[in-house]
Amino acid sequence: MLGPLGLDATAEAVYRALLCDPHATAPEHCKRLDLTPEQFDSVLSELTDLSLVRPATGEGAHRVHVVNPKLALETLLARQRAELAAREQQVRAGEAAVADLLSRLPASDPVTGGPPVVHLDGVDHVRDYLARLHEEVEEEIRTFATGGAQTVENMTASRPLNQRLLGRGVRMRTVYLDSIHNHAPTVTHVTWLASLGAEVRTAPSLSTRMIIADHRLALVALDDQDSSLGALVVGGRGLIAALEALFDSVWERAEPLGREEKQEEDALTRQQQETLRLLARGYTDEAIAKRLGVSPRTARRIATGLLGHLEARSRFQAGVHAAQQGYLRTAGPKP
Repeated sequence: MLGPLGLDATAEAVYRALLCDPHATAPEHCKRLDLTPEQFDSVLSELTDLSLVRPATGEGAHRVHVVNPKLALETLLARQRAELAAREQQVRAGEAAVADLLSRLPASDPVTGGPPVVHLDGVDHVRDYLARLHEEVEEEIRTFATGGAQTVENMTASRPLNQRLLGRGVRMRTVYLDSIHNHAPTVTHVTWLASLGAEVRTAPSLSTRMIIADHRLALVALDDQDSSLGALVVGGRGLIAALEALFDSVWERAEPLGREEKQEEDALTRQQQETLRLLARGYTDEAIAKRLGVSPRTARRIATGLLGHLEARSRFQAGVHAAQQGYLRTAGPKP
């Protein structure tokens, strides 16, 4: 009960014992409270520092005088009120200093009448902006989570941000890549998100990492493979509407988390269909790997498997056979 005044459970127990039986000896108090003499002396030192007790005049070394609790506790409260007032003054001074500093810096976010696109240079600036964006978003946040399997560092760092976001009732919709199903830690993470109310779907490929907040701002990565290049903060109704249309198109075609892909005999998986579409558009193995969120080696393995499936001796021939067999007509939308 006295914790707000600076007393832990042991200190409060000793203080109450001294109040109830101020004439008991230190060994008697130690026995009743199951404390060693060293522990009892340490607590007495704390209570003395708080001016709740003081050495008794003319008594033995282990006798203490308990200061009138009404006077002592009121004095302690007054001391805390003074510290709080000083702290509030520091906060007000800090707020004024921050406001003054920010007023002298160039604008870093799109604002009404300002530039519709702002460059955030480097990963640190992007992370700072994301942390603030998560605190300011009010209605909905939509995300393209590219890169396939997420790093443990990123998932751990995002957990408290996402938990607060969902706790405030913000709608969260995220599209991950199908390739995350092969990475157990990422599956565990997105399943946890879904358990908190997040809506999660997966798609065979994504064009770029993107976050849209409250129909107002969007954060678009300059290069998913090179975070040092930073990102663009995009504003303006026209630009946001276009990006939201892109998100909604991908969202409608994406599969809800946990739904198993039904594959008919001799049919291609969604990942294979997307690889085939990208091959037909002339993408390299490295570019395909980036879009699918897999390694270049895995992308080459998928491409080689498609050649065998289509009975083709080259990628060009695979594209011809795919078009003849109708695979390319069912592929996803162009980026």
